[in-house]
Amino acid sequence: MLFFSFFKSLVGKDVVVELKNELSICGTLHSVDQYLNIKLTDITVAGVGGGAGGCPHMFAVRSCFIRGSVVRYVQLPADEVDTHLLQDAARKEAVSAR
Repeated sequence: MLFFSFFKSLVGKDVVVELKNELSICGTLHSVDQYLNIKLTDITVAGVGGGAGGCPHMFAVRSCFIRGSVVRYVQLPADEVDTHLLQDAARKEAVSAR
């Protein structure tokens, strides 16, 4: 639940989601659910080598829903991440799980 709460605090911010199929989708985080499924708006798509790879149809898409199980990385805006607050929350959750 820690990451879900963290991602909910980033709604409205620009993120880059790298998928397991090497596709990268840049866009504004619209919503996220408890399974870390992500909805992005105002997207641009890049793949291996800077293009959309084998997905030229993705250039016409303006928003998308990404299933959490296909996400490899989410790149967040550095100025929006409070690492100290995140570390403290992780410690508290670890202690409460014991």
